[in-house]
Amino acid sequence: MTINQQIKAMFFLAALTVAVMSCHSTMLEHTKKDQDILSLVRKNDTEGLSKALKDGADVNTRDHSKQSLLLMATINKQTEMAKLLVKHGADVNLQADNQDSPFLYAGASGQTELVRLFLNHGARFDIFNRYKGTALIPACERGHVETVRLLANTKGFPINHVNRLGWTALMEAIVLGDGGPKYQEIVQILKDAGAQLDIPDHHGITPLKHAQTKEYLEIVKILTSL
Repeated sequence: MTINQQIKAMFFLAALTVAVMSCHSTMLEHTKKDQDILSLVRKNDTEGLSKALKDGADVNTRDHSKQSLLLMATINKQTEMAKLLVKHGADVNLQADNQDSPFLYAGASGQTELVRLFLNHGARFDIFNRYKGTALIPACERGHVETVRLLANTKGFPINHVNRLGWTALMEAIVLGDGGPKYQEIVQILKDAGAQLDIPDHHGITPLKHAQTKEYLEIVKILTSL
């Protein structure tokens, strides 16, 4: 290698080193910004978050498990924080590694106010949880009456969707519910909203048969009355 070639090689290596260091520095800067805004949400610091977002922070920042800021706020039941994030354009459908999204989690946890907010800001009905279920199905399972009422009466919502367990929202309310007043009300809501009452599970057992087997007599009356 000639001296000129050696000099060119040295300049090239020097330039490459600077570029790598600059890239590394930028990555560290972005990582720090991400950690800062994640910390603001964890601390429920709406004032700090508002300032960070106005300064250009990414409203859809995610943590190591792909939980978005909005999902974190929803999990922590930080309603005002969630409203602030949505106001700044947070995606209500972003899914974490476990397939939770803000909309799905709000439904499953019975946060009706957030469910309504997310419905008004682009909630999608073709994104499912890890059981391939909708926001309505776990709401029925857990007895969240008002959330069920809202979702069941939302235009276009797939009220008869079957999850990978072979259960509809109605089936889940009966199989996993206790047959008590709130589950009776949920079954009535689903029926009134036009849910199909005879979709069987993977074993061919209908909701009515499950209710009869469990001796949920009030639910049997609802399912069989005109």
